[in-house]
Amino acid sequence: MVDTTNGNEVRPQAARPAEADAAWTPVTRSSTYELVIDAIEDQIMNGALVVGDLLPPERELAARLRVSRAGVREAIRALEAYGVLRSEVGSGRGAGTFVAAMPSAALERFLRLHVALSNFGRHEVIETRILLEQASAALAAERADADALAELERLLVVMDDPDVTREGFNDADTAFHVAIAQAGGNALFSDMTAAIRASLRTPIMESFTKIADWQPIAVTLCAQHHGIFRAIRDGRAEEAAELTAAHIRHAAAALPELGTD
Repeated sequence: MVDTTNGNEVRPQAARPAEADAAWTPVTRSSTYELVIDAIEDQIMNGALVVGDLLPPERELAARLRVSRAGVREAIRALEAYGVLRSEVGSGRGAGTFVAAMPSAALERFLRLHVALSNFGRHEVIETRILLEQASAALAAERADADALAELERLLVVMDDPDVTREGFNDADTAFHVAIAQAGGNALFSDMTAAIRASLRTPIMESFTKIADWQPIAVTLCAQHHGIFRAIRDGRAEEAAELTAAHIRHAAAALPELGTD
């Protein structure tokens, strides 16, 4: 099994039996998949289901909730898409539908689609990014270890290369900001940072391609990245946060596709 948050191979957790603490009660309205999702969500929210737990078989769960098996099946498919559940086919202890940790990819997909549909304006995304990454930079200044600093330096080298493509620059830029969040030691911050950057990838690349004289923009962004890195490396948390906010605001103003909704 591979942990989608960091790519490391991990041993699967031992699943608790279907008869574990979850208390399934019939839903009282029509048998739609949304109601089944609500029932499963309730079990997760009250702690009766945790990561690695095994759901009852489809037929049994449908009987407990007094809904159709089709409704249960559709709900499970939806929750698999959200990254909340995972299903393993076959027989034996490793088969069935399990509660899974939500992978970063699911969060990225959710946010990317909502930004594309203008459910969140780009100015709102930028504001959120400023607040989030200020906190990440400050935490990184307090907590970054040698490995985290080495990774940031590696990404700076990539962006400093005058021959790097605009797409390669953007990928390294994204990785740099995500690495800062990871250096701060807050997994939710890093996942949210990755999700926000994924949602902005298309407008950022559109902006990059519209800039005729790209090199001065790249040099300025690199200089700002180096300033943020030095503040983090030297443990200057307040300065790291301030430089990060200024950098994001500058980039939003300089890149045409990021300045509008």
